[in-house]
Amino acid sequence: MHHFAYRRGVSQANVLHAEQVDLCALAAEVGTPFYCYSTATFERHLDVFADAFAARPGTLVCYSIKANSNLGVLATLARRGAGMDVVSEGEIRRALAVGVPGERIAFSGVGKTKDEMAFALDAGIFAFNVESEPELRALSQVASAMGKTARIAFRVNPDVDAGTHHKISTGKAENKFGIAFELAPSLYRQATQLPGIVPSGIHMHIGSQITDLTPFRNAFALLKELVETLRSSGLRIEFVNLGGGLGIPYRSDEPAPPLPADYARLVNEAMGDLNVRLLFEPGRMIAGNAGILVSRVLYVKTAPEKTFTIVDAAMNDLIRPTLYEAYHQILPVIEPGPDTESRFTDVVGPVCETGDYLALARPLPALNAGDLIAVMTAGAYGAVQASQYNSRLLVPEVLVSGEQYCVTRPRPSYESMLAAERVPDWFQG
Repeated sequence: MHHFAYRRGVSQANVLHAEQVDLCALAAEVGTPFYCYSTATFERHLDVFADAFAARPGTLVCYSIKANSNLGVLATLARRGAGMDVVSEGEIRRALAVGVPGERIAFSGVGKTKDEMAFALDAGIFAFNVESEPELRALSQVASAMGKTARIAFRVNPDVDAGTHHKISTGKAENKFGIAFELAPSLYRQATQLPGIVPSGIHMHIGSQITDLTPFRNAFALLKELVETLRSSGLRIEFVNLGGGLGIPYRSDEPAPPLPADYARLVNEAMGDLNVRLLFEPGRMIAGNAGILVSRVLYVKTAPEKTFTIVDAAMNDLIRPTLYEAYHQILPVIEPGPDTESRFTDVVGPVCETGDYLALARPLPALNAGDLIAVMTAGAYGAVQASQYNSRLLVPEVLVSGEQYCVTRPRPSYESMLAAERVPDWFQG
């Protein structure tokens, strides 16, 4: 569910609104392209997920910052009690900046540096999700040198195929993430012998945009087996981090993915008698449908083979269609009438790449130069992956709450873009 819908606008036409904000009016104020996020949608998604586990006291929902790291978004979730899943020092700093206490932060990622480890230890984070033996030894060195103790969970790779796009699969043996399932017992034994390390949990995350519960069921069965094996050898396993990955609907013509309540029933079946604290890392499920990208049509170009709708948003603003062959629904911001002609078109941007597109061969109501479109379900992995390719300015991000809105990341100027770089001194004068 999201809070973007057509309603009577300032112009008296039916206009797509973000909560109670007219997107035509917002575009006139902010300029296009821009990302727009709905506070009510973020709050609802977090609440629905957390409520599904309300019967399990101590459950910690750590929003995955990499999905959308906008400070306005993080502040919204922090004030609802969310923890944060981070993969860099920068993300830790973002979490702390919006008031998330260290004990609600879990640190993931395969390439943590020693400086990042030290910063995380100083911040008093809940746990490190360790992904290799070399990382374990580095963390031990850092923690013992600082006189601190690092609570850890090994990220275990169960070699389970989640059936998703190969670029977002994380739980198969050939993926870079985690340690092999069969190596886990020996690595946990090593961890107990290292200074500054307290092995307390197990972490597992098998991929993203998973729309079938079967891979979760298979992975959780293996995880339960491992918990029992480790406990039988004398280890105290106090928490289990089950990761994220629950899919969301990008298309209206496909079956809806499982609801958080369905997922919770599966988790309780798999973990019910283990007496462990549960952690989760939802990202896309919280952020995906809470954001859109608004763009303006520049030109409509008719070629012998096809029609191109050229808009002012591009692959550097939203790379998912190019990178993942991802589908995003596209809606005209002004609702078309029932008799509006539809035509197949490629929706493309100004970047000098053939791969610069938002949609291919998409049947859309006839669009003209100046019209606004909304690229839906763009709240996750949209702005966070944006770049300045072709020296294009990063687009602003706007957070809406009821009738209010805030430009939480303004559009930079060309002057500020150039000022971030320097010409070598030997060219001066």
